[in-house]
Amino acid sequence: MLFNRGSTCGACFELRCVDHILWCRPGSPSVILTATDFCPPNYGLSSDYGGWCNFPKEHFEMSEAAFVEIAERRADIVPVQYRRGGLRFTVSGSSHFYQVLVTNVGLDGEVIAVKVKGSKTGWIPMARNWGQNWQSNVNLTGQPLSFEVTTSNRKTLTSYNVAPANWQFGQTYEGKQF
Repeated sequence: MLFNRGSTCGACFELRCVDHILWCRPGSPSVILTATDFCPPNYGLSSDYGGWCNFPKEHFEMSEAAFVEIAERRADIVPVQYRRGGLRFTVSGSSHFYQVLVTNVGLDGEVIAVKVKGSKTGWIPMARNWGQNWQSNVNLTGQPLSFEVTTSNRKTLTSYNVAPANWQFGQTYEGKQF
């Protein structure tokens, strides 16, 4: 259900174990996960044991390392509360070559256009470098950055002042979500 025919692959979620006094970690800590694969349904099993991937149930299959962040290791299945993270923008390059990797685009469609805006510039269209890496040759150092992302289904989302004026190459910043 959450995988949404693959369109959620690469999406970011924050999860925490809830409402289970025996298995949830004290203080209800959270863990950040990236959706990477599909949990296939098994309609031969009931949805409360073994068929937890059956439609319309929502399910996260987690690594043991992630699971023990929120619940006791000996627990098998725990109830969770989750929320989607925003678009992520990872900035790389130099003062003469600026590149941003756009990730966590959680909807049907692919990114077809990205624009960037500094506090001293208008909107600057970026060129696709490869995959979801977008580039520009404009020096944006020392300016807070805003991003406009357009997907193939013609939805556009603008995230204002995502990166502060003191942003650095190699850092990741979170914006809004579709």
